Amino acid sequence: MRPFRIDVPQADLNDLHRRIDRTRWPDEIPGVGWDRGVPLGYLRELAEYWRDSYDWRAAEARLNAYPQFVTDIDGVNVHFLHVRSPEAGATPLILTHGWPGTVAEFLDVIGPLTDPVAHGGDSADAFHLVIPSIPGYAFSGPTGQVGWDTGRVAGAWKELMSRLGYDRYAVQGGDWGMPISLRLGLADPEHVVGVHLNMCVTFPPPDPAAMAGLGEADLARLEFTARFMQDGTGWQRIQSTRPQTLSYALTDSPVGQLAWIVEKYKEWTDSAKVPEDAVSRDHILTAVSIYWLTATAGSSAQLYYESSHMDADFVRTWAGPWPLTMPVGVASFPRDAVRPVRRFAEQILPTLGQWTEYDRGGHFPALEQPQLLVDDIRRFARSLAR
Repeated sequence: MRPFRIDVPQADLNDLHRRIDRTRWPDEIPGVGWDRGVPLGYLRELAEYWRDSYDWRAAEARLNAYPQFVTDIDGVNVHFLHVRSPEAGATPLILTHGWPGTVAEFLDVIGPLTDPVAHGGDSADAFHLVIPSIPGYAFSGPTGQVGWDTGRVAGAWKELMSRLGYDRYAVQGGDWGMPISLRLGLADPEHVVGVHLNMCVTFPPPDPAAMAGLGEADLARLEFTARFMQDGTGWQRIQSTRPQTLSYALTDSPVGQLAWIVEKYKEWTDSAKVPEDAVSRDHILTAVSIYWLTATAGSSAQLYYESSHMDADFVRTWAGPWPLTMPVGVASFPRDAVRPVRRFAEQILPTLGQWTEYDRGGHFPALEQPQLLVDDIRRFARSLAR
């Protein structure tokens, strides 16, 4: 394992600014708002802010304030933050982001999770944190290999935790972090003591009788998810089928990369009119900048292709049940991209023990509602066997 420090050359930042200046802007149909994608006026203003006001060096320094490392696992370079708690008895916890997330997504929860006493909490709720970049993403860089599906990532995480000397640990994730965390539980049942998720995907069973007795709230969740599957999965279909073709546009145009990602912060968060209603624009631009500066738009999309074309186990296990031996906890946030139904989740996750439905927050709770997420993880960890 080798220490790692983010140090983007100034020439790369200058190039980014020049490319923003040279953007060739499209037209748009007046008055359609966000219905057909990111509005032109909004994106131009946000790009100008990225060019003139956003401070990458401040974001870089904030990331570099935490210990970072890289290590070779299964032929790829894996980047991760490793932040140990001052509490000797802290529970090791590996946090896994998704798309379009990065390790920077967790910056607001690192302090409360590792040092609860300093944040008004109990020392018994402390965690040693491992926060890796998924292979193909950001500072874990392009893999240069086929076959990096969710199961292979879970295998890499198992190896990473072993190298760090953790023989008892919990796992947490949302988005891609959800299946990766579940598969890590399957891959390492001797050491994983619990799986906590902030996203859970459920679908009605084939038998219509399974719908009997569902309340209005659960029926509304199913209707929301059905609309999302019909209207909100364009990005998924493209990244699952033609990631290489997409990569040319996103790797060449920073404004294209910006639009591709900022749309998700609008659609998947507890925002009203603009994404910044839920997540600060600096947080959003840090994520976009990381994808841009590491040129990993295409390599990150490969996980979609691998997991939909080559990962038969992954496709099958959506229907469950997941044969896990350790407890599972789910924190459900109402403005996530999909809204799960507990009855169906219990069929998919037989060891589901903790289920919490919140009245605010969305797909990125570590950014939108960090305290709610921290409290939910703490509560789940207290229920685990010591």
